[in-house]
Amino acid sequence: MTAASSASELQPVPGRECGSCTLCCKVYNVPEINKAAGKWCGQCKPGRGCKIHDNLPDQCAAFNCLWRTDAAMPAQWKPDQAKMVVTIQPLTQNIQVQVDPGLPSAWSRQPYHDHLRQWSKKNMPKGMYVVVFVNELATLVLPDQDVPLGPVTPEQVITVRTEPGPGGAVYEIKVATTRTMPDGQTIEVASTSRHPVRSAA
Repeated sequence: MTAASSASELQPVPGRECGSCTLCCKVYNVPEINKAAGKWCGQCKPGRGCKIHDNLPDQCAAFNCLWRTDAAMPAQWKPDQAKMVVTIQPLTQNIQVQVDPGLPSAWSRQPYHDHLRQWSKKNMPKGMYVVVFVNELATLVLPDQDVPLGPVTPEQVITVRTEPGPGGAVYEIKVATTRTMPDGQTIEVASTSRHPVRSAA
C-alpha cells in the first residue's frame, strides 16, 4: 500500500461494504458530538451500525477507512477482523493506524506487523510515516523497529532523518508543535530522540 491521498476523497472498492463492521464508531474522537476516542459512540449499535445514519456528524459522513478505498489492502485488514482502522492523515499524509483499545496489541500480531513494516519501508523515503495509535498514545513504526512516542495530537508533526553516527547510522525523530504567540510570532516546540538503525526486516 502506498500513501497517496485522504481516504475520504476516494470511492469505496466494489464489494467492500462496512457490513457488520462498526469499529470506527469506537476508536475515534468525534468532537461534534462529544464522543471520546476508545469508547463506543452512543449512537452506534456495535455490529449493526449507526442509529442516526441519515444525520451523521460531518467527520463521520466524510469518513472511509483504507480497507474500503484501497483495493491493495489485504482482506484481513477489515477493521472488525484486524481490530484496527487504517487511514491517511489528511494534514501529514501519514498512514495512521487506530487500534481498538480492547486489544491494544493487535498491531503487533502477524501478518499485520510485517505489513506495517513494509508500508514504512516503502513510504518513509517520501516523508510519510506509519503511526500506530492506542487512543492518544502513538508508536512510530520504522522499517526495522518500533519507537513509542507517547501522546501525540493531530496538530503535531513527526519527522524522521537518518544521520551518520559514531557507531553507524541513527534515526533522529522529532515531534513538533507550532504555536502562535500573542504578538503573532510563531515558534516551534519540539522533542527529539535518536535511535540506532538496525538491519531492516
